[in-house]
Amino acid sequence: MAKQNLNGNDLQYIKDFMAEEETHSIKDYINIIRQHQFAVMIISLIILTLAVVYAVVAKDIYEASTMLKISEPQGSILDASSFLPEFGGGNKADRFIANEIETIKNITITEKVAREITDSFIAINNNEMFSLIVNKNYFEDGSSGLKEFDAIIKVLENKVSVEQKRGLDFIEIKVESPSAQEAALIADTYARVYREFNLLDNRKQVSKVKDFLFNQRNDKLNELIAAEDKLKNYQLKGGVVELSSQAQSLIETITDLEAKINANAVELSIARENLNQFKEELNKKDPTIIQYLENKSAEPYLLRLQEQIAEVQTQKDIALSSLGDSKSSKDVQIIKKFDEKLAELKNKLSKNVKSYQSSVLAASPEEIKTLTQQIFEEQVKAQALQASHDKLKGFLAGYEKRFNSLPQRTIDLARYEREKLAYEKLYSLLEEKYQEALINEQSTTGSVLIMNYARVPKVPAKPNRKLIILIGLVLGLGLAFGYALIMNYFDKAIKSPEDIEERNINLIGWVPKVVSIDSENRQRGEGFIISNKADSVASEAFKAIRTRIRYSMVEGEAKRILITSSTPGEGKSTMAVNLAGSFAIANKKTVIIDCDLRKPRIHGIFNEKRFPGFTDYFIGRATLEEIKRKTSTENLTIITAGTIPPNPSEILDSKGMAALLEKLASDFDIVIIDSPPVLTVTDAEILSRIVDETILVVSANTTDVDMMTKAVSLLKSGDKNSFVGAILNRFEVQNSYGSYYRYAYTYARGGVEGKREKVRIKKKKQNKSK
Repeated sequence: MAKQNLNGNDLQYIKDFMAEEETHSIKDYINIIRQHQFAVMIISLIILTLAVVYAVVAKDIYEASTMLKISEPQGSILDASSFLPEFGGGNKADRFIANEIETIKNITITEKVAREITDSFIAINNNEMFSLIVNKNYFEDGSSGLKEFDAIIKVLENKVSVEQKRGLDFIEIKVESPSAQEAALIADTYARVYREFNLLDNRKQVSKVKDFLFNQRNDKLNELIAAEDKLKNYQLKGGVVELSSQAQSLIETITDLEAKINANAVELSIARENLNQFKEELNKKDPTIIQYLENKSAEPYLLRLQEQIAEVQTQKDIALSSLGDSKSSKDVQIIKKFDEKLAELKNKLSKNVKSYQSSVLAASPEEIKTLTQQIFEEQVKAQALQASHDKLKGFLAGYEKRFNSLPQRTIDLARYEREKLAYEKLYSLLEEKYQEALINEQSTTGSVLIMNYARVPKVPAKPNRKLIILIGLVLGLGLAFGYALIMNYFDKAIKSPEDIEERNINLIGWVPKVVSIDSENRQRGEGFIISNKADSVASEAFKAIRTRIRYSMVEGEAKRILITSSTPGEGKSTMAVNLAGSFAIANKKTVIIDCDLRKPRIHGIFNEKRFPGFTDYFIGRATLEEIKRKTSTENLTIITAGTIPPNPSEILDSKGMAALLEKLASDFDIVIIDSPPVLTVTDAEILSRIVDETILVVSANTTDVDMMTKAVSLLKSGDKNSFVGAILNRFEVQNSYGSYYRYAYTYARGGVEGKREKVRIKKKKQNKSK
């Protein structure tokens, strides 16, 4: 298929069409609003009033905030491991801050804050300063007004927000309260309680180590005193007072080994204590991963490396112990070789640990990665210490054999001396470790810094009264417009001329709604607008419709015009009378016949009697001249309905009716027939076959679309189709705009200017007729 190219005219046509569609769409929406303008105004006003009332009566809410700077806790300045390299961590800042935010929101912190706020309430003894934590009726019952503890916790959870400053290691704690002082107090209390909790939490591990070393130190001090007493008692009893240099050297070596074993045992106990604590915390979150970590840390290759490191380290320690303070260049070379070997083995261990670490952490959820890493570190450290402990035990066993080969009396003294020296070295080690832990605890700071305490706010943060009123206005207009759209969707009535034209029905014209024309006024003659209100917009509309009908006629034809409607109450009788009057004042001899034999109205509009009428002419009670009645309007004659027959359809469908219309058409220029509604009885269908033109009257906001289309379909059926179009009656021009509104305005001006306009139009019509 060949591609069709669009020329410039085609493109311009498309643009014009789209612009027209957009204009129609906007016009439709504006018309919808105008048609429901009362409801739109009421709904908008109600919503706006509610918004204004809320903005006026709403309590002032104050907001106070404090800013915290969060730093990741640093490792202890004395915490170092000779067995395990330091783990490298990735970028965990965001996760760490998120964890700290949840910590602040935790029930533990909230309970502590609630207790401190309660104490502050009691201490301050000023009920006016508090709002969130007190009951509203505390003045009535004479009580302190303090809420229940659980209720205070619930209030704090709802009124306190904790947020991270985007991209920064800052946390902001915000508190909202009707009391400015209370908001600031709660914010400061949260910051202070969290900082204290953070400090204790950071020191928790080193404090446990310190307490453990303190107890061990005291125990070993007592054992040292007991060992010294044993040695002293033995010497007083006459035992060997002095050992040989060989025995003394052996004892020193053995006590060095025992001291290292004891120190190793202390560090191993600390490592296991830490490991058990980490496991308990991890077990609460994910019990399944602990066994996996133990298996990973117990890989055979890792264990072999740890054993080799422990063996070389032990050999180095023994060599250093045997060399004493004086070392030759050869001894230095030996120690250097030990160090090189240790560095090589530790490097291998470091690489393998990192590999295992990445695999373990990759399989772990983000929230437990820190615990996973700590457990893995302590597990490997404990295994390394255990391997070193076993190697030291093995070396000690060899020296024990040499010790046992000494003379018996020397052995007894050596045993006491050895025990005393071992406890001395162990106590010295524990004292040193305890002092380190003491310093470590004091040097461990919290990771929270309060950058600024909350200030008592001077102006409320909520409500934003201007914004509330603006939202109320927008919401009211939105709901009102939505209501209008919904009502318009379900409303199937004809509303505008476009509704008729969109259904391919010829629109002859429209007549604006005249409030004074109702059923009662029509009976007094007010319905004859063309005569009674000649300068009105409606009168001009009838004249415009007359002109359209006139110029649509073919000369010598279309004298008999039927006026009908789809259902009763659409104003067809008023339309028929005024169209007849408009033809009459245009120097057309016009007669109007009231053929609505069900509910005749013409006689009432002209204040005439119904009898005799054209039905009386049919039954021989009156002549044609007798039923013709002149009116005060020149060239206008009316024929009333007359006696209501039992069978109106038979009269209208008779040959006499057709003959009567033929006779009237020969005597008059225009014959207007007012008939019953199309959908009520068949009278209008019958008459439409013996007239020249049939016009359907449609009432704006009354006639249903389906009723109108059905009526048009009935009028177009049959052998003869005399239907020429529809007239929109009672069109609410004020609810429209554009050409309709400007038209109504032009003809409603009156005065000299209005008269000049009418003269100009009249002259133009006379020139055309000439």
